[in-house]
Amino acid sequence: MAVVTSFDPITNPDATILILGSMPGVASLAAQQYYAHPRNAFWPIMSVVLGIDLSLSYDARVKALQQTHVAVWDVLQQCERAGSLDSAIQKETRYPNDFRSFFQQHKQLKTILFNGAEAEKSFKQTVLLAFEQPDYQLVRAPSTSPAYTLSLAEKIKRWQALLVEA
Repeated sequence: MAVVTSFDPITNPDATILILGSMPGVASLAAQQYYAHPRNAFWPIMSVVLGIDLSLSYDARVKALQQTHVAVWDVLQQCERAGSLDSAIQKETRYPNDFRSFFQQHKQLKTILFNGAEAEKSFKQTVLLAFEQPDYQLVRAPSTSPAYTLSLAEKIKRWQALLVEA
C-alpha cells in the first residue's frame, strides 16, 4: 500500500466555489497536476461550463480557472491507497487537509462541490465534524473519473446545472 499526498489548492482569495476531490490519482500524482488522467472529464467539463480552453497549457488552464472564482482541492492531505480508485483508500489512514485555515482565508466561499461520493464521504467523516454548522452549501456532483461510467454529455449536463445554481 502506497502513502499518497495531495497538492496545494488551486485558488484565489475571491473563490466562491470550492470543488473537492478525494485524492489525486496515479496519473495526476506523476504529472503533479490536478485531473491529469487523459480520460478524466474534469477539464473537458470546465471547458464547456466555464469556457476554459482545453488547448491551453496546464498552468494557463489553472489561471483561467482561478479567474472564474472556482477553487480546486482535495479533502485528503494524505492516505494509503493502492492504485487510483477511491475504493482502495484505506479508511483508517485518511488525514484531511487544513480546512480551518482554508476557510479563514476564503471568506467569499459559498458552495462546496464534491467531485464524487468519496470526496463527500471523506469530507463529512474527517472534516465536517470539526465545524459547528458550516455556512456553505454542500453539493455532490457526479465523479469526473473515468471509473464512473456516466457519459461525458451527462456529466457535463449535471455539472453545468450544479455550477449555475452555485
